[in-house]
Parts: sequence; structure tokens; C-alpha cells
Amino acid sequence: MKKTTLMAMCLAMSASIATAQTSIPLVFDKENTGAAIQPGVSPAAYTLQNAVHALPDPFRFADGSRDTTYAAWERHRNEVARMVQDYEIGNRPTFDKVTSSFDKADSTLHIRVESSGRSMEFTSKIIIPKGKGPFPVVIGMNMPSGSIRPNFVEGCILVPFKHDQVIKSSHQAVRDTAAAFYKMYPEYKNTSGNYSGWSWGISRLIDALFQQKDIIHADVKHIAVTGCSYAGKMAMFAGAFDERIALTIIQESGGGGINSWRVSDYYTLAVGGNVERVENTNYSWFAPKFKDDFNGKLALLPYDHHQIISMIAPRAVLILGNPDFEWLCDYSGYVSSSAAAKVWDTFGISDRFGFVIEGKHNHCMACDSQNEAVKNFVAKFLFGKDANTNIREGGQFKDVNLDIWTKNWK
Repeated sequence: MKKTTLMAMCLAMSASIATAQTSIPLVFDKENTGAAIQPGVSPAAYTLQNAVHALPDPFRFADGSRDTTYAAWERHRNEVARMVQDYEIGNRPTFDKVTSSFDKADSTLHIRVESSGRSMEFTSKIIIPKGKGPFPVVIGMNMPSGSIRPNFVEGCILVPFKHDQVIKSSHQAVRDTAAAFYKMYPEYKNTSGNYSGWSWGISRLIDALFQQKDIIHADVKHIAVTGCSYAGKMAMFAGAFDERIALTIIQESGGGGINSWRVSDYYTLAVGGNVERVENTNYSWFAPKFKDDFNGKLALLPYDHHQIISMIAPRAVLILGNPDFEWLCDYSGYVSSSAAAKVWDTFGISDRFGFVIEGKHNHCMACDSQNEAVKNFVAKFLFGKDANTNIREGGQFKDVNLDIWTKNWK
């Protein structure tokens, strides 16, 4: 009798997981399916009286209520999206119109965005496989396949996002106030960070891919973004804000990427070292006021980057780390990724979230286990093939106590 009951329970659990996996979408046809519920005013920062030193609960709303159901997730996403824009990167602006064209002679996609009588244009020289398609699409940050090997995405349309056409990047924190983006939106040139404009630009590129999909034979239900280092941050923000992206591959993004600002501060105080934190990150990338408001006061920040990662849910994400580089602080990356993973786990879609944190390779390169993970995630989430994506390899951090960061999630 007990064996029969146990078997019935196991079968019921398996059926429940299978139902979740089939009923929760892998991707969406809108940039933000919850735009109508996006709060107009950002939830307030914490005060000294309600400061949160651990990681904020991704299932708790600003009003104090808590909901772990998938039905409530769009509200959670949009609450975090509003906070990230208001506190950290600046607004992703509205616009009037996007038009596009495709020049077959040089395989170039042309994008034009108009807003309030101003306009900007940028291009992408794409690579289309031979055949009839439709083909999955990979948007690489500044390179055709981003940070992953081109042969891993063979059979995909490769679409480089040349971010300097939107806002020029500076590793010396020099703000490109003459950028095309800031010429169209001059009100943001001294208040926003580049990640707002860059992620917005990727969304406008996706608009063009949707418009030209029949001409370029694009399968727009299977779009991936990929990048490494500062471009890994770029891929993360793109995946977080645009629900048309089916797969987000984030490599070695460090502070301001997958890492929790709180955990990076804790690690530096406990262990020391040169780690990217709020006090020393690049403030051409982020809104200048973020440092003024939260440097040394991170317990007042009403979210953290595990919640930016979780904005990608229920879609697929693969995170690649490299603990050989102190600046990246993969201790923080591991804690933040593991915390974010609880969202996918709660929805019964654990196979859509993976990470491999392993070193012994150069920055923005990859080891064998990471390459295998990339191939599996591409196979499953771009080509719809059967592949093992239940991959979470924390390497040297696998025994880190996560409870100290998430014990209040209840």
C-alpha cells in the first residue's frame, strides 16, 4: 500500500512538472507583455528602519505582499524593471516609430527610429545561412556570435549589435554625450547609463528583425543574445528587458552584471581584493546618481541583481563564470545566480536556467564544460532539440552557504 501511494505521489509530481514545462511559454512575441501593469512610480528605496542586508525576496512586492505563482510574475518583473531604470541605469525611452530595410547586396539591416521629431539610424551586417529557413537568430554584442564560437551556432542568422552606433563605449568612464542615442534623447545624456541605451537599441534591432523576418528567413521565436565582460552585462540587460529573446547567454559579466552588489561588498569586506563594486564601476555605463544614492548604503537598495537575472524568467538563460579573475568576483556571481535560479525552480522549469563557473582559461574564452553547456542550450532553446540543460556547476563555490542570503524568503 505504501509503495503504491509513493508511486502515485511520484507520478503526480512528474505530471505536475511536465504540465508546468508545457504551459509556461519559452518566449513571447512582445517586448514587454506586462507593459500595462508597469508601475508609473518606482517602489521607494528602503529606509534605515527596514534595510535589507541579505538578498531581497524576488517574490515579494513593494507593498509587502508575497506571491510565488507564475500568474503574478509579470507584475514582479515590471516592478523590478521600474526600479532598475529609476535607480541604476536610467529610462529606456518611448519612441514613435521604427522602420527598417534589408540590403541584399551587402546583407545589411538598416534600422531607423523616430521620436518627437528626432531620429537616429544604425545598421547590422548580418550573416544568413544557406537554405530556405526559417533560421534561429543570434544577436552578438559587437560581434556576429558575441562571445561564443560561431560553429556552436551554425545554422543561425548572426546579427552583430554594433553598440558604438547607439552609444560609444568607454572603459575610461567617458560619457559619449554626442552619441546618436543622446542626440535623440538629450534629456538623458547626463542622467542615464549606457546600459539603458544599449539594451533599448537591441530591442529596436529586434523590432527590425520582426519586420524583415520573411525577407531574411528569420525564426523570430528563437532569438538569442550573447556577450562577455561589459558586453555580458549588455546581454543580461537585453534579455531582462525584452521578452522576445528566447535564450540569454551571459559570460563573465562581473559587477553590474550577474553579481549582487550586496554580496560583492560583503566579499570585499570579508576577503579583500580588487572587485567591481558600486564605488568603482564605470559610471558611463550606469546612472551617476546610483553611486550617490547607494555607495556604502546597499542595504537600502530595494532590489539586487539576482532579480535582474530573474526578469529573464520564464525564458532560458545560461551563465558562464571564470573564478581566475578577481575583478569578476565569481563568489558573488555564484550566490546571485543560485538565488535567481529559485525563480525557475519554483515554476517547475529548472532546465531553463544553467550556469558553469570554471576557470583555467583566458577572459572571454571558455573551458570544455562551458562549451558543452552552450551547445546544449543552443540545441534545446534555439533548435528545439532534446538536450540536457539541467546544468549547474558552481566549481569551487558549490559548498557556499546560500541560506544566509535567502533565509528570509518566506
